[in-house]
Amino acid sequence: MRMTMMFALAMMVPVSATAQSDTRHVDEAPVVDPVTGYRVSHYRGVVGSVPEGVARVDVAQARALWRAGAIFIDVNPAPGAQRDAKNGRWALAELHSSIPRAHWFAESGRGAIQRDVERAFVVGVRRLAARHPNRPIIVFCQADCWMSWNAALRLHRAGLPDIRWFADGLDGWKDAGWGVKPVVPER
Repeated sequence: MRMTMMFALAMMVPVSATAQSDTRHVDEAPVVDPVTGYRVSHYRGVVGSVPEGVARVDVAQARALWRAGAIFIDVNPAPGAQRDAKNGRWALAELHSSIPRAHWFAESGRGAIQRDVERAFVVGVRRLAARHPNRPIIVFCQADCWMSWNAALRLHRAGLPDIRWFADGLDGWKDAGWGVKPVVPER
């Protein structure tokens, strides 16, 4: 009953500053949607498995794929941001930097995702894949973050080919000493 109530509440929260909070209380367990298998709360934590149908890449592999022109998809959240559902533009509360040439699909890694954000994510990544056929799609957020896990699985389930999960994400990239640059969310 408690899990059902928490899931229902998570589904009702809009993308806003309140949706960004991921504070865990000692007595609360992470919530996983029993139907989809997506994690819908407590996104920062050790991720013990690779999403179904997706390959995991480490930092060295990510760098090699980046050099080879792979499509990098950043699904980090946009704390405090608001998305205009009519035109898809984001009003950001703070700047975000990412891997150079990465495409930032803000909020697309949430387990309980707004339909228009999910549609924009899948359609946007399909468009990128069509422009660059036969290039792998590398999905990432931060290290120990379930958002990239959710997003990689979502793209696999949407039928996109060659989805890879960069589990170390932006943290691993920066720890390796590689640069980042400011980005804006895809529309």
